Amino acid sequence: MISLHEITPELMHQYYRQFESDPDLFMDMSQYTPYQYDPEKVDARYHAKKASTDRRDFFIMRCGKPVGEVILKHINLENGECELSIHLQNNSVKNQGIGTRAEQLLLDYAFRELKMCVVFADAVHKNTRSQHVLEKVGFEFVGEDSIFKHYIITQKRYREFYSNL
Repeated sequence: MISLHEITPELMHQYYRQFESDPDLFMDMSQYTPYQYDPEKVDARYHAKKASTDRRDFFIMRCGKPVGEVILKHINLENGECELSIHLQNNSVKNQGIGTRAEQLLLDYAFRELKMCVVFADAVHKNTRSQHVLEKVGFEFVGEDSIFKHYIITQKRYREFYSNL
């Protein structure tokens, strides 16, 4: 069973000890470097996330272990807008429906709890897995630039999409 859990220092360390950078997230492979676990950097990352007021960070939990993270960032409560971001821990947890379920849970949170009107997302051109999942959970492709394909889901589309499932 997949669930979302608020980030904690303990879960951050558990997650990042097994984390691997995904080369599919880099259009320019000269910017790619393998991830190296560093406890001090993980602590700093946790504190930076908790200090930010325009985001909500969650771990994707499976069998009591963090296997990914999903984020609503650039939250603008006044305009009812935010952006979804997702990262899975490593290749061992991909292609199992984990990201799909996590995005569904996060969209439910965004529209029901935060009362968002629209959620944005993007995926680098070569990350076709992410593009597929975004469309699978109801996002619509709206355009692209030299690096990203851009997606959107409105509250209305969310309601229509999930009332038909």
